[in-house]
Amino acid sequence: MSDFILAIDQGTTSSRAIVFDRNRKIAGVGQKEFTQHFPEDGWVEHDPEEIWESVVWSVKTAIEDAGITAADIAAIGITNQRETTLIWDRQTGKPIYNAIVWQDRRTAAYCAELRQAGHEAEVTEKTGLLLDPYFAGTKVKWLLDNVEGARSRAEAGELAFGTVDSFLIWRLTGGKSHVTDATNAGRTLLFDIGRNAWDDGLLALLDVPAALLPEVKDCADDFGMTDEALFGAEIPILGVAGDQHAATIGQACFRPGMLKSTYGTGCFALLNTGADIVRSRNRLLTTIAYRLDGKTCYALEGSIFIAGAAVQWIRDGLKLVKHASETGPLARTADPSQNVYMVPAFVGLGAPWWDADARGAIYGLTRNSGPAEIARAALEAVCYQTLDLLDAMRKDWKGGGDTVLRVDGGMVASDWTMQFLADVLDAPVDRPVILETTALGAAWLAGSKAGVWPGMDEFAEGWALERQFEPQMDAAERTRKVRGWNDAVRRTLTV
Repeated sequence: MSDFILAIDQGTTSSRAIVFDRNRKIAGVGQKEFTQHFPEDGWVEHDPEEIWESVVWSVKTAIEDAGITAADIAAIGITNQRETTLIWDRQTGKPIYNAIVWQDRRTAAYCAELRQAGHEAEVTEKTGLLLDPYFAGTKVKWLLDNVEGARSRAEAGELAFGTVDSFLIWRLTGGKSHVTDATNAGRTLLFDIGRNAWDDGLLALLDVPAALLPEVKDCADDFGMTDEALFGAEIPILGVAGDQHAATIGQACFRPGMLKSTYGTGCFALLNTGADIVRSRNRLLTTIAYRLDGKTCYALEGSIFIAGAAVQWIRDGLKLVKHASETGPLARTADPSQNVYMVPAFVGLGAPWWDADARGAIYGLTRNSGPAEIARAALEAVCYQTLDLLDAMRKDWKGGGDTVLRVDGGMVASDWTMQFLADVLDAPVDRPVILETTALGAAWLAGSKAGVWPGMDEFAEGWALERQFEPQMDAAERTRKVRGWNDAVRRTLTV
């Protein structure tokens, strides 16, 4: 019997494929980075063909690394960078333009116009989101308005819109499936998360033809079969979730009050609120955590646009280190008497500030400041931003007491960073044995649907703690540091 599960984790800077065995152990891995394009200030794009090629290469590499064939794989689960927007030709499968990445800010002025016209309340009520360039809907409108002939072709039904999951499924199935899941649909500004349906009023507001849209499915569902020619055998695609939702599942945050934070290119914290749609009064997002068997679980989400990307900038832009893993040890050597703060607003500030026009800044520099102090400031900024999110969540959700934070993503391998996070939050931070929780969540969706992996309760029981970081910082020191961070943010904001 085929009992391996393949997870495709299509991220912002790389595509990764992981083969898990029946016991949820990693059997094979393939990963490939791809190019980031910055054609104008605040614009971020990806080449869809390069994304596709990196996914195919990663899948083939992971299968080979596991020493199996495609016939040994029971199902595929897909997780993806959310909000990144593509439109392609239904006949050829060829995109009409580069993928516009979630970090892209080109529609900031249009979002401001919609807010000034009084539309944000309706949008937030239906979608749980804010009018911000982050989300897919205004990116779709930009493509239709700026690519020659796109709008007329869209209205004629010749084009298809999708987030990265939809595009990959279209390609994987040879154009047979134009689908998405509820978590990705819920990040488009076009989907009513209460009714679980595309909304005609929102489509009219953003001038998006309904003919573009994919069918919306549960997170564990039948999304189609891969083309046999790709990997040597047909494989069912049975699970899909946006990356932050997949990480929530992979962290087994299935009970209301459970909280996870993922530290990748950005940082995203999700608080499970169960069947309750909690309306934020602190500019957090209300989102679909997951939808299984037609039942929707909701969450409050805080989105930080720049986390690991700041480390990437230190490596590639400033060239202070050769490898991202060097930043933790470098930060450890920083002069403790210096109070250097980095506000990494390279593409604006996300929750709870939502300032699209803010730009990055470093405060507190002296003649003695150097690479170590800048590295420390970059890592500390991620922790301070997490505190901002958690403070907002505590104000919005009254469902219980303090919750231990479960963390994942590339940055959590740094003990120094995780200890500072616990210190700043003044709360325990739990790091799991399996750090690949995003891929694990996608794999569980597919594996449980295929009957190879256990159900929710047994899966949750299998979550294993690698280390808990307890707060150690003196309360007065913590207060002083957080006050300095708040002052730095205040100086950076434009709104």
